[in-house]
Order: sequence, then C-alpha cells, then structure tokens
Amino acid sequence: MAREMLKIANLQAWYGESHILHGVEFAVHEGEVVTLLGRNGAGRTTTLRAIMGLVGSRTGSVLINGVEAVGLAPHRIARLGLGYCPEERGIFAALSTEENLLLPPRLKGAGGMQLEEIYDIFPNLLERAASPGTRLSGGEQQMLAVARVLRTGARLLLLDEISEGLAPVIVQKLGEVIRTLRQKGFTVVLVEQNFRFAAPLADRFYVMEHGKIVKQFARSELASQAGLLQEFLGV
Repeated sequence: MAREMLKIANLQAWYGESHILHGVEFAVHEGEVVTLLGRNGAGRTTTLRAIMGLVGSRTGSVLINGVEAVGLAPHRIARLGLGYCPEERGIFAALSTEENLLLPPRLKGAGGMQLEEIYDIFPNLLERAASPGTRLSGGEQQMLAVARVLRTGARLLLLDEISEGLAPVIVQKLGEVIRTLRQKGFTVVLVEQNFRFAAPLADRFYVMEHGKIVKQFARSELASQAGLLQEFLGV
C-alpha cells in the first residue's frame, strides 16, 4: 500500500470558546483522492483549516509525510508540501492572472509546475493571462486558485468546495483537472457539498457530522451506502 501522506488522530479544534472538531480521525495515502462529505456546519472546512493551523487552537495529531504539524505555524506547515485552496479563493484583484500565478514562493526542493504545464491544464488561464483578477469569471477565478497552488510544488492538496456556484461546464472541467492531478501522482483531499461532482472522483469518502467522522467507505461501496447518504446529505 502507498505511504500515508496525511494521518489525523483525535483532532480537536476551537474558534474562541466554540469547540468545533471532536476527535476527527482519518488517513490519506499517496496518490489518493479522498472526499469529506457532510452538511454545512458538520466541520469539514474547519478540518482543512485545522490541518493548516488556521483555527483558534487545536490538539491531537496531524502527521504530514510523517512530520507532526500540530505545533507548527501555518507557513511551516505549507513547507511540508501542503497546498490549501480555500473556499473564498483569495485572488489578488489588482494583479493579472499571470502575476497571481507567479506570486507564490516555491517550496524548497520541490519542482512546482511551470507556467506552460499550468496553461496546458487550464487553457482558459492562458487566454486570460493579462486580465486583472477582477475581470475573471467565478469559474476562471476558481481555476486560478487551484493553479496557483500547483506552482508551489505542493503534492498534498486541500481543496475546499471548488465546485460551489459554478456553471456545469466549469465543474466538469475541474473534475477533469482532478483526474489529471491524480494521474500525475498528487494526493487530494476534497471538501464538497456537490456529491455528484465528488462521487466519480474520490477513491474513498468520509462522512462528517457534528465535528466527527461518522462513516467511511470506498467508491466501490457507493451503491450500498445510498441510504446513509440520504440520511446525512439528503442526496
């Protein structure tokens, strides 16, 4: 079996006095696409933010490539080879598409994707290379947010609701991108509300409810889990 890129044990997280995560545990192996499913408020986005050290406080264990990250600052966690694409995208409006792509620093010793590779995966971004961030459509901004992470050399990607609010043709393109990244050996953790988008992409699924993992299953078990998915997700 492939090595564990990410292993989380008894992860607890707080925003101020609010206790959000209650002992989250899961693992992701190299080259896998894993999806965290659940309703809004289940703790999925907080799980990604807790992995990156972007919550008020956290306890437990977050092993990234075997290195304990719970005591590290977010910029040091990123240097372990983690790329985080938040739901809000964070595009710099005053910069062009290409300037946004050139902005992130490369991880030491990591070969981030060259612009030519990125434009091959995202031809829309090549067409919009000189356009300022404010002129990009929502779908183009989402592509740019994902592409920017690939420039850093990160091999473990945390992608938060990348299909949300986008036109079906853009969602389809993002699905193709994730398949391409898997073929290139990337490891991906998806947080998704859009189950129909995530279902054909993920190797395994973790269902969250009230800040914990309540169920896990493989893609081969999807049909047998229809009742559970209806109960927890309403799909």
